[in-house]
Amino acid sequence: MSERPRDWDKEMADIDKAIAKQGTSPATPASSGGPAYPPARSVAEPQRTSRGGVALTWFWVVLGIALGSALLLWPYDKSCGLPLAFFFGASLTTAVFALLGAFSAWAHRRGFAHLLSLVVLVWAAVAAAREILPRTGYAKESLTWLCPSAPPASAPAPAPVP
Repeated sequence: MSERPRDWDKEMADIDKAIAKQGTSPATPASSGGPAYPPARSVAEPQRTSRGGVALTWFWVVLGIALGSALLLWPYDKSCGLPLAFFFGASLTTAVFALLGAFSAWAHRRGFAHLLSLVVLVWAAVAAAREILPRTGYAKESLTWLCPSAPPASAPAPAPVP
């Protein structure tokens, strides 16, 4: 091969000149040779969180607990049809609020709130599974998704003539 060897020092100097012309400095300081990281936080130092974020975390958690309690005390018939769909919608809504609470509690480092959110999430899944499994043939008892239609009303029989 007739290629001449590359002069890496010259090529790196050209790259440094191109970066300097753009007006930005390289991310790594020349003295240390490594990336510039922010100073490490000690474990004992508390993380600063906004009060609004913590309040929002507890809002999601309390809302999830309230909806989870409503699933436990569901006052309507949920045997089939549209009422069953409403129950599944309530279960899904409870799971969504529990997930919002869990993510927010994780971000704001609220362990107890995170635990409560996960318990509500599991409860919403269990409540939905109690209605889904008998309809999929998993349980001994077999239920239907849709309500059986009522037979059409027959015309009333004519009254006998005396």
